[in-house]
Amino acid sequence: QVRMVESGGGLVQAGGSLRLSCAASGRTVNIYSVGWFRQAPGKEREFVGAILWNGARTAYGEAVKGRFTISKRISETTVSLQMNSLKPEDTVVYYCAAKIGSSSQDYGAWGQGTQVTVSS
Repeated sequence: QVRMVESGGGLVQAGGSLRLSCAASGRTVNIYSVGWFRQAPGKEREFVGAILWNGARTAYGEAVKGRFTISKRISETTVSLQMNSLKPEDTVVYYCAAKIGSSSQDYGAWGQGTQVTVSS
């Protein structure tokens, strides 16, 4: 079992920065990658970005490319999402999720989400 817990959400002014953390626990040795997603009420979930568990590679969604950065130290079990140049449209709940095993197609372990609110 892998458990994911997000933290770091809050209120920030447009143009500001916020750093989210995603702490993994349990059988973290089985994690292949961690993804960040966000979802507004009544809308589809949006891919924000992802990182391999060894930190070797990242990928980003078009809406956040160049503004958000995902990082992880190889010896740690926490993944960070640094969000810069925040816009009011970034106001949503952010989730992190782990893909368990290299052959897995889906993210199998999800956190409870953390709210980010960007004021204009």
